[in-house]
Amino acid sequence: MLRRSYDRIISLSAHPRALLWLGVLAIAESSVFPFAPDILIIPMVLARPRQAWRIAAVATCGSILGGLLGYAIGHFLFRAIGQPIVDFYGLQPLIDEFRRLYRRWGILLVMAGGFTPIPYKVIAIASGIAGLDPLVFALGSAVSRGSRFFLEAALLSRYGAPMRRFIEGHLVLLIPLLTFLLLGGFLLLRYL
Repeated sequence: MLRRSYDRIISLSAHPRALLWLGVLAIAESSVFPFAPDILIIPMVLARPRQAWRIAAVATCGSILGGLLGYAIGHFLFRAIGQPIVDFYGLQPLIDEFRRLYRRWGILLVMAGGFTPIPYKVIAIASGIAGLDPLVFALGSAVSRGSRFFLEAALLSRYGAPMRRFIEGHLVLLIPLLTFLLLGGFLLLRYL
């Protein structure tokens, strides 16, 4: 079953509209959706290594746009929904401290969150809640997400054939490992 799913993803990654779907997934992942664009980047670059830079650019642009959407969700929905709750429970001093710390360290949080497996939507929404400068957020997103996706594309285009053989040979072990890493990212975020 894993083998059929893998083969299906590889075949879809060569589809003429794969770049469009990658862009849509990158936008959704950075704002609301739980699956990272890497699930498409990897097979797309393996299937079309000569388009690695284009694939990374689409993922980066989509991720920045989605991050700005997540920022807007945090900024506007917190004001509309979250702030009345904070006011009701008298938590404004706590929120003020969160904003102060986030403004001081926010760019580092954006950079770390954009490059690591930490769900980026959390970073984007928190940036909006904290009122981090949107330009700083966008620049941090561009650097971190771009670094991640372009590094991934470079490695895959350079070492794609051996990596593909490795992935195909160890598929049964890699799926649980990747699932564990994804869940670990969520748990790390929750308990930090």
